[in-house]
Formats: sequence, structure tokens, C-alpha cells
Amino acid sequence: MSSPTRVFVGRLAELNVFDPLGDQVGRVRDVVITFSATRARPRAIGLVVEVAGRRRVFVPMTRVTSVDGGQVITTGLVNMRRFEQRANETLVRAELFERRVRVRTDDGETVDATIEDIGLEREQTRTWSVAKAYVRKLTPRRGIAPLGRRRGETFIVPIEDVTGLRGDDTAQAAQRLLEAYEDLRPADLAEVIHDLTPKRRAEVAAALADDKLADVLEELPEEEQVEILAGLDVDRAVDVLEAMEPDDAADLLNVLPPEQAEQLLQLMEPDDAADLRRLLTYDENTAGGLMTTEPVILGPEAPIAEALAVVRRAELTTTLATTVFVCRPPLETPTGRYLGMVHLQRLLREPPHAPVGGILDKDVEPLLPDAPLDEVTRRLATYDLVALPVVDEAGLLLGAVTVDDVLDHLLPDDWREDRREVSHG
Repeated sequence: MSSPTRVFVGRLAELNVFDPLGDQVGRVRDVVITFSATRARPRAIGLVVEVAGRRRVFVPMTRVTSVDGGQVITTGLVNMRRFEQRANETLVRAELFERRVRVRTDDGETVDATIEDIGLEREQTRTWSVAKAYVRKLTPRRGIAPLGRRRGETFIVPIEDVTGLRGDDTAQAAQRLLEAYEDLRPADLAEVIHDLTPKRRAEVAAALADDKLADVLEELPEEEQVEILAGLDVDRAVDVLEAMEPDDAADLLNVLPPEQAEQLLQLMEPDDAADLRRLLTYDENTAGGLMTTEPVILGPEAPIAEALAVVRRAELTTTLATTVFVCRPPLETPTGRYLGMVHLQRLLREPPHAPVGGILDKDVEPLLPDAPLDEVTRRLATYDLVALPVVDEAGLLLGAVTVDDVLDHLLPDDWREDRREVSHG
């Protein structure tokens, strides 16, 4: 049977992709198209395919030999470098679906509509172009549609009868992109955002909630953190910095121009600003520069049940949730005298009513804030720990260093760039 010459993106997306030997390569997530002033139809140039590890790669349409039987067959080797969207490229699902356009109907009337799906057509030259649009006519909102159904007639029109497809509705485009990638973890979403143009990065940052943007910023290279933060209004920049982990926020402030960093600090909540100012006094390659000021801290009389409830909090990172640090009041850093630490495994083995002060690990010597990176690394490795306490000379807990922050400093500065050196082509 010959391969179909027409297919809608809504059907194409989520199909499995196989190589000529029948081995699964991944799954289609989107279609990349380009517009041209000399062509009436936009051209489909490739597929965004999600492969193992949630990596999204680019597969040129010239490599697609068949779209049939609920699967996509490709020829040749697939370039496994992460997909990087270029400035002249548009993602159909992420940017065009639900875009508001003007459509000319068969009777010559021009109506407002939204894009529901896009139809691709394979031409004799083996290239693919955008041929059809499945649209929903917009109607005045009167009452509520029965059973939550959307109002408006749907129909298919030639793409030549659609105007506004290339419109620059930045808020809508950014929101659609985020919906297409909503299942990604912050680190993976950061890589998607990294691969966008600076203009699109700014649009996506504007569409993200403060806490999600904070999580994503922590995973981006410094120059892109600075670029995105500079594109936010001052009040929002402050909110995002306050939502970041203190050590990551301090690292970002440290690379900003001093006057900009000081302006942001002055607008922060006093307690948050005080934590960050303290972190900024330490060299970045010391325990003080690496630590977070917000580890899990409890008093010695707190029951184990309370400790387990605290480490279950969704906002805690995995590394911070492994250890409870026990101190005398006050329990905000810098705390009262540091007493010891309790590991999650130990908490799970003890009766829930027992106090955490009775199961302290006192064998691990706390770090001083000026301890160098190599000492922090050796201590974590020697005791097989995920986190270490940092105290001042009076024995007051200042914070904790976690293994993920140490790894960030041990890896090469460009470790996030290793898969970005060559773009798709």
C-alpha cells in the first residue's frame, strides 16, 4: 500500500517513529514549518521527535518515507542532538493550534475562526507543505454550551483562504508552547527554552508562573538567566528571585551589575534579602558560597512524625528532603546551637512519637563557611552523604551544602552546552 500523501498534524502527533529495521526511534511531538514570501504555502521541514530520556530531536521531513498504519517510518540515521528552534521556524501544535485567524468560506464570506488542526500534503518533489486548516468558526458567547461542548461550526479550508496564520500573538504562542511541553521537568523545560530564540525565550518567561520560572532559571546557563531577568519588570524579577533557592538566587545576583543587584535586594522582603546578602559575602567555591540557607530544621523535641511530614513537602528538592538538621531555637538560619543531623532512613525506622533529638548523628563534623570546595567534596564522599551542615565559629547553623550544588561546581562550566554545539540542519 502506498503511503498517504495527506495527514493532519493532530493525527501525526503522538505516532511512534520507527527506523527502516523496525526499531522504535521515539514519538512525534510536533511539526516544524517555515513561512516564505515566495511560496503560497508554508513548508513542513521536519518533525520534533521525543526519544529516550525525554530528549526532543529534529527529524527532517526528507527522511520520512511513510506515514501509515499508525506509525512513521524514517530512513537513515537520526541525528540525536537536541532540537533547537530557529528564528524562522514555527511549531504547529505549540504555536498555531487555537490561533485566531480570518477565514474565507466557500460562499465568499470572511469569518473569524480558530485553528483546530493543520493538514500537511506531500508534493511530487517529496517535500511536505501546509495545505489545509481545520478551523472552528467563532460565535458570540450566549449562555453555556451543552455538556461543556465548544460552540461554533467546524470546517476544512485551503490554507490559501486563511489569513493571520503567521500573526504575532506572542502571549498565545508562548502559552501554546508551554502546554505542548507541560509534562517536562524544570531541567528539561530549561533545555527547551534554551533552544528558543531570545525573543521567544522572553515570551515564554512572561507566560510562566513565578515559581516555575524560578525552577527553570536555576537550570539555565548564567548568561540566559541574566537575559531573562533583565526582560522582566523589577517587581516580577524580585518575586522570581524570592522563589528561587537562596544559593541559586545569590549566584544570579553575583553576576548582575552591582547597582542592579542592590536595587533588587532593596525591594525584597527583609528576611530574604538578609539571607542573600550573607551568601554574597562568601566565595562561590566555599561551603558558604555553595550552601542553601533553607534546609529542613527542627528543634530536638520535635516528634519523628513531624519530621516525616516536613520532608514530604512537595516544594523540597530531593537532596534537601534526605536530612533534618536539629538545632536549639531560633530555628531560622542562623539558628541556635547546632546539635546534629537525622537521616531520612533513620526516621523511617523509629517510632513516630519519639523525639528527633534522641536519634541524632553527631559523628559528622560540620563545615565552616570558608571550607574550600575540595574539602566539601571529600567530606560528602567520605561519609556517603547527600547534605552537610555549615556552622559559624559559635556553632550556629548557617545552612547546608547538598551534593547537587557541589556537582554544579565540579562539572565544566559548559556542561549544559555539550549537546548544543551543532544545530539541526
